Amino acid sequence: MAPSPEATDAVRREWTRRVEAEYRSSAHAQHLTLWLIQLAAPRELIDDGLRIVHDELDHAELSAAVCAEAGSAATAALQQDDLRLMVPPGSLEERTLFATLEVFCLGETVAVPLFTKLRHECTVPVARAALDRVLKDEVRHRQFGWDLLDYLLERSPTLVDVGRRFLPGALARLEQRYGQASVGQVSSEQLSAAERAWGLMPPATYAEILQATLQKEYEPRFREHALL
Repeated sequence: MAPSPEATDAVRREWTRRVEAEYRSSAHAQHLTLWLIQLAAPRELIDDGLRIVHDELDHAELSAAVCAEAGSAATAALQQDDLRLMVPPGSLEERTLFATLEVFCLGETVAVPLFTKLRHECTVPVARAALDRVLKDEVRHRQFGWDLLDYLLERSPTLVDVGRRFLPGALARLEQRYGQASVGQVSSEQLSAAERAWGLMPPATYAEILQATLQKEYEPRFREHALL
């Protein structure tokens, strides 16, 4: 087996960022699942939410293993305020809807094609193993979001109007986060084959995937739910 290419600073920064993102996702899933318990949501949704909490913690550990293999000595910067769901004021049902739309229907849906692309050129074993696991789980996380949205709108049809008001801002925030994504200080032209082998991709690709997801996934699904 050929040795893995040497990791760059961009590789170490990006995988450290992923540790932070996965840990934050676990905290957000835990917070949302507590709300589901308070709403007396169906047990299967609560169980799915709790499973996602564990998935995201596993993802954080797998990402940390990539950092270690890449020679990173950095510690993930976890801010307590970032580990709780930040949603507009409202009833518990409204807050749950906000989190469902932003974290799962939007975030986890675009994560599937993003991780598919990241995995495509990734050949470093520890990084490939992490992306394999993440991608497998993200498909289920995406489905959880849309199943939860179905439940919330069936439970309280008036939430459709709330969702319509919230969705434009959530989409704008997603576009800002992914459309302007960067990998360290590396431009598209500078991203090396070695960095791609470690599971990185050019920043412009994030924006391209987001736009494709908007047309193929978001618009049809949200129209089906009368949110667009």
